[in-house]
Amino acid sequence: MIRLTDPAAAAVRVCAVSLMAAVMTASFAGAEAPERGDYLAFVRQQADLLRKGDAPPRSLDDWKSRRAEIRRRMDQALGSVPNPPPLDPARHGTLDRDGYRVEKWTFQTMPGVRMTANLYLPDGSGRHPAILCVHGHFAGAKQDPVVQSRCIAMARLGFVVLAVDALGAGERGIGKALGEYHGELTAATLLPAGLTLAGLQVYENTRAVAFLAARPEVDPERIGVTGASGGGNQTMYAISLIDGLKVGVPVCSVGNYRAYLGTACCMCEVVPGALTFAEEWGVLGLSAPKPLMIVNATQDAVQFSVAESNRTLAGLEPLYRLYDRPDNLRHTIFEADHGYHQPMREAAYGWFARHLQGRGDGAPIAEPALKTEDPEALRCFPGDSRPDEFVTLPRYAASVGRKLLESRAIPKDAGAWKLEADRRRAAMSVILGLKESKSPPTGSGSASAAGTVGFEPEAGIRLAAMGDDSPRAILLDLDGAEHAAAHPIAGELRRTGWSVITLDLRATGRLAPAHDAVGHAPDHNSAEWGLWIGRPLLGQWVADVRGLLDALNAGAGATKPRRPTALIGIGPGGLVALAAAAKDPRVDRVAVVGTIASLVSETPYRSQRLGTIVPGMLCAVGDVSHLAALIAPRRVVIAGGVAGDGRPLDGGALRAAYGPATRAFGLLGEAGALRILEKADPAEVVRALR
Repeated sequence: MIRLTDPAAAAVRVCAVSLMAAVMTASFAGAEAPERGDYLAFVRQQADLLRKGDAPPRSLDDWKSRRAEIRRRMDQALGSVPNPPPLDPARHGTLDRDGYRVEKWTFQTMPGVRMTANLYLPDGSGRHPAILCVHGHFAGAKQDPVVQSRCIAMARLGFVVLAVDALGAGERGIGKALGEYHGELTAATLLPAGLTLAGLQVYENTRAVAFLAARPEVDPERIGVTGASGGGNQTMYAISLIDGLKVGVPVCSVGNYRAYLGTACCMCEVVPGALTFAEEWGVLGLSAPKPLMIVNATQDAVQFSVAESNRTLAGLEPLYRLYDRPDNLRHTIFEADHGYHQPMREAAYGWFARHLQGRGDGAPIAEPALKTEDPEALRCFPGDSRPDEFVTLPRYAASVGRKLLESRAIPKDAGAWKLEADRRRAAMSVILGLKESKSPPTGSGSASAAGTVGFEPEAGIRLAAMGDDSPRAILLDLDGAEHAAAHPIAGELRRTGWSVITLDLRATGRLAPAHDAVGHAPDHNSAEWGLWIGRPLLGQWVADVRGLLDALNAGAGATKPRRPTALIGIGPGGLVALAAAAKDPRVDRVAVVGTIASLVSETPYRSQRLGTIVPGMLCAVGDVSHLAALIAPRRVVIAGGVAGDGRPLDGGALRAAYGPATRAFGLLGEAGALRILEKADPAEVVRALR
């Protein structure tokens, strides 16, 4: 974000705020003005419409048909996974303890990607039942004392236990120290390549089960899974999607998907588009009739609350009755806060004993005496001994992304590219969740005498824009209209005769939901809510731009010709400008200023918006350069650019990143229509737009 500090800039900013207030009053006279809560109300309404017809299955045949479709859609939503390579297990040490021992292992889950794990082996011979312990958002991951406690206790109770570090956490973070968080803009690097952290966790847990099943101490027909919080979500999906798992105990994780709308959750919990095909009971129902004990706490967050969990139970209970296994489903509630406390662990021990060891009636079993280890003692790579070439989460995402882009090359002739461009635009509509109309836009909105306009790009979303007469430049800044109006380029545009139109897109600026930021993602929660309903925010922002164009062009024709229009995107707003122009020929020219030049990044995104990161973008459309290529032969100005981690790129790196766009413009005989400027000098940008 760029701020002006001189008196003239301050005057511009005050003017912009005053004009926006005028927009809210003038353009929505007689109607409600845009409000901060509009976006949340909208996504909740969309969720309700999507799941309006939900009902428990009437018969097993009915369920089997629905089950197959939910499984297909779930696999699609979680993302594609590679063919499993050999496990190639390697032991890194052993700790001998009273009644059990701990072995430190790594094994290969994906080509070149290794999972760190602790294997707890009880004393005694023969084959034992086993339990996969997946951690949640505990700082130490598999080394955390809370995770250790249940592993030690279950080993003392006769179970083989495998505790694993999830991708991006524990020993598998970007750095080598414990305590790193794998969510927000770290996990977001997976999305453009069609991957999700939830999906990779499921896949890697299948490899963990394969590792367990191959052990001579394990009975492969008696393996269960448990975890709390984010580990509870892993448990939900593992027991539902991994055939080799027989019993599940998700703790402090079951609620329902609709309850996530309005709250914060980790990227490892998000299943993009889940609400378009199922509620949580339908996904968890894939596990039926496996023994499943759902554990909730009375003092938990709303999305994991007893009330919301009961909604899921209301769908699961009839399903288990259809299988004639009602006793295989149990709901256990504790007066407690979020966690995996000792009474919860003891309830899990009893459930596993009944269903994996064939003893007891499922009642809680007292926790044996235990002593946890110093977390460093459990590490496969203590201190900084992890190899420098170790494949981290963004490194893996980047490797997949690069391979995808190799297959997305621009064709060699203009005709082939035009056909390919049409295909990519159509695919873009799908991944952005855009609703296409066969008839041309007619425009809607109410203009005020002050040159402002209020409009509704779709039912439930109210927006307002301010500006003057032609030629017009729509300035998009995801920090909001106030920041856009105060940007140096806005002043230069006005100085050279452009009308500057600014607006708060939905969920941005003064319309941003309260407490929206998490970590490095300023729009974390609002972006995730869009993903749940299959409407990435980038697509919704494109819809806002198109709605604004409809309103601005209302009445255009022989008596009122359409005015030339430029879209200028600042920083992450540049992706909105490129995507909107690629889909809408009414945009005559585009400039992007300091925008990310490639979605492929070996490091976590920084200074970006989660809402601009779309699942499957590299698969369906390509990189940022390919978005620019879809605008050809119209004018496109690239003014500076940054890498995924926010570092400015020099001219050579910028030109290399936009190589595909350069090729596309050249094929169409309009090489000069693409201008790549190393610096974002306002005067030079505006001159290049002409």
